[in-house]
Amino acid sequence: MLDRIRASMPSLAPAEQRVGKLVLLDPRSFASLPVSELADRAHVSKPTVVRFCRSMGYDGLSDFKLKLAGTVSEGVPFIHRSVDVDDKVSDVLVKVIDNTVAAFLKYRNDASTHSIEKAVEALLTTYKNKGRIEFYGAGNSGIVAQDAQHKFFRLGINAIAYSDGHMQVMSASLLGPGDCLVIVSNSGRTRDLMDAADIARKHGATVITVTASGSPLATAGHIHLAADHPEGYDRYSPMTSRLMHLMVIDVVATCLALRIGGNKLQPLLKEMKNNLRSKRYA
Repeated sequence: MLDRIRASMPSLAPAEQRVGKLVLLDPRSFASLPVSELADRAHVSKPTVVRFCRSMGYDGLSDFKLKLAGTVSEGVPFIHRSVDVDDKVSDVLVKVIDNTVAAFLKYRNDASTHSIEKAVEALLTTYKNKGRIEFYGAGNSGIVAQDAQHKFFRLGINAIAYSDGHMQVMSASLLGPGDCLVIVSNSGRTRDLMDAADIARKHGATVITVTASGSPLATAGHIHLAADHPEGYDRYSPMTSRLMHLMVIDVVATCLALRIGGNKLQPLLKEMKNNLRSKRYA
């Protein structure tokens, strides 16, 4: 992103060049400061700051700052350094968390909102038509599937989660037109999950896959929610993929809740919370 700004500088108007120089000089501050202060620092008007962001191909200042924050984050200390045997606890803490956060920011910047929109619409249609919604996963992804079921249950949506391969294949055989299957997998190469996706598709169910691009599972469904990141024990915690998949489910569940009716959701969640609280020991 910063390289693109440098290359575009000669073609910008003088006032916009001053904004560009401010970004290159201190990208961290630019990503966090309000437009009024940015304009003062660059000695330009606030509309000029917005015009600069749009000339770079972004919707406006907010969109530009989000992408800039992600770019800056990928350059924080330790981000490209492996965990070393001589590391102190404080070093490991920073490396693991910074690398994980960077993976999430990269996902945010690269995620296809079009695919998420299609997934939400498919689930909404299934919900309205009283079809079956099921979540499948194996290993850590099986835990994500269980969490997805829990989130949907809180929305008042009945869903089923399976992490056992035999149950997945058998249950997929019972799905049909109007039903929706969400399969979560980091590798996208688990045989049972591939078989379940194939069976569900043949029976007419809509299949949504949450997995890495280029994996066999990525093309096994109707809608692919790409969750791409290099998983490795030197740079990443083994939980990064699971956390990223949980985040994808959170986004989908939140969008679905808004489509169903956010005004009805808050009282429902409040009642659930109160009922759970009343059962706790003092």
